[in-house]
Amino acid sequence: MSDNKRLRAPQDASRIALGEDYEVAYWTEKFGVDADALADAVKAVRNSASAVEAHLRGRR
Repeated sequence: MSDNKRLRAPQDASRIALGEDYEVAYWTEKFGVDADALADAVKAVRNSASAVEAHLRGRR
């Protein structure tokens, strides 16, 4: 089953998929950061949403 691109939230809310524009839009809004900060966080701690959130909280 493929992703439904019309969805506004990710299919797997535990992982961040930077290759999907709708997911980047969702996560940047959720965390209150821009796409570059989100990408940097994913690069630093991998794509676990909880790890990215913790990493971004530590930056603020």
